[in-house]
Amino acid sequence: MKKVLNLLLICSVVAFSSVVANAEDAKQQVDIAKKPEEIHIVKPEKEKKVNKKRERKKNADNAKTKKESSKEAEGMYETKFPVINSQIEYTDMNGEVTLADCIRLAITHHPAIMSAISNADIYKSRVGQAWSNYFPTISAGVNYSRNDMFMTMAGSYARMMAQKYNMFYVPTISANLLLFDFGKTKAMADSAKRNYEASRYDAETSIESVIYNVKVAYYNLVFAEIQQTVYEDTVKDFELQLKQARAQYEIGKKAKIDVTTAEYNMGNAKVNLIKAKNTKELAAAQLANAVGIPELENVILKDKLNTKKYDVNFDDLLNTAEESRPALLSAKKLMDAAELNVRSAKRAFTPDLSAFGSYNYGGRQIDSDYGYQFGVQLNYNAFNIMLLKKQVDEATATYKKYVADYEQQKQNVYLEVKSAYISLLNSHDSLDVAKLALQQAKERQYQAFRRYQVGLGDAIEFKDAENSYLNAQLDYYSNLLNYNVNAAELERVIGAPIKESEIDL
Repeated sequence: MKKVLNLLLICSVVAFSSVVANAEDAKQQVDIAKKPEEIHIVKPEKEKKVNKKRERKKNADNAKTKKESSKEAEGMYETKFPVINSQIEYTDMNGEVTLADCIRLAITHHPAIMSAISNADIYKSRVGQAWSNYFPTISAGVNYSRNDMFMTMAGSYARMMAQKYNMFYVPTISANLLLFDFGKTKAMADSAKRNYEASRYDAETSIESVIYNVKVAYYNLVFAEIQQTVYEDTVKDFELQLKQARAQYEIGKKAKIDVTTAEYNMGNAKVNLIKAKNTKELAAAQLANAVGIPELENVILKDKLNTKKYDVNFDDLLNTAEESRPALLSAKKLMDAAELNVRSAKRAFTPDLSAFGSYNYGGRQIDSDYGYQFGVQLNYNAFNIMLLKKQVDEATATYKKYVADYEQQKQNVYLEVKSAYISLLNSHDSLDVAKLALQQAKERQYQAFRRYQVGLGDAIEFKDAENSYLNAQLDYYSNLLNYNVNAAELERVIGAPIKESEIDL
């Protein structure tokens, strides 16, 4: 009896444990059901094992492509600008760069230029694709068949048949060659060539845009350095004035308000200096981005803002733009391509003259027999007069569109050249006024400083003179910056460099 009770007790404990475990499992399942699924816009890909050999090959191919594109970009750049060295590297510059260095680096490193060159290569391949119509198309194959012939005859003739089943092994090779299509292929190839030439001009536009962005970023960084120096000098002036105010206050020659005013002025000057340093850091990052090399952020600039007068004439600039502006030349090539598409669409009404031939070897045994055929044929492929007529209408309308686009581009070039020319003249004329104002502000600042030293002036007079001198410096260098930027913009819109004279501004 005691053994029975022990057995019942053990069974009850096991059963209770099982119930508890089932309850815990059910609770966990309920918690999992209540837990919301993680939401992704795009489900993350499963981590894949990296194939190091494949990655090395990919990196080597990318490096080779970059080198070829850099050489191509260099050649396009040298058609209008001085010769550059595509082998130049940032590590060879010892942390000091000129504007020309930055342009050379951008030409051979910027991803936008690499993309434009590759895009031109895409269109280049389409020229060959168009001419491929004149290359033979070859096909080869082998087939096996077994035929169970349906017998409708009877009598002695049917009994004469050696067998009911026919088995054939037929390896075949055939070729077709287009001989003449009345100019359809040539028109398509010529159109593809014009599109390729347009893409080359688009790549040149990309190069000139990168050059412009590099120049603007370089000039902005130079200006940011000048601005920081100006604010540093202003802080030094206010520190000196504060010392003088305290000294004169201690001997009773100045009131306490002069000391307070001097402290306030110096505090504002330090805040402006902090902002100038941050502006310089941002300008350095923008230059590195414009060049396409992040490591270029902490470089020392060798060049300063140009202070030479540019020798420009509007009529000459406009003529140069009409001959050299890549965007205008690209629009003309697209217009020519659309005209050739009209010719191609009209020639779709003509037939194709082609040659064909084939050779078969086989039979009931793989080598039992052979056969061949060859000939010439003149045929229309899916000749649909209504479709061809509408395709001609579409090509004609497309051509008219590109003609209008070309005329619009010519008008845009005129407006952009005129605007850039006027902006350059305005910044040049403003420089004379800003230079005179700077000289006057400097003289006034010196006089106010001397008056304060001998006790004739007050803190307000000194502050006004110092701020006037600060603003005059920034205004002058800002106008000089605009003059350099406007010159870069003028070079961009005409698609060629402008001449620099020996006259100082």
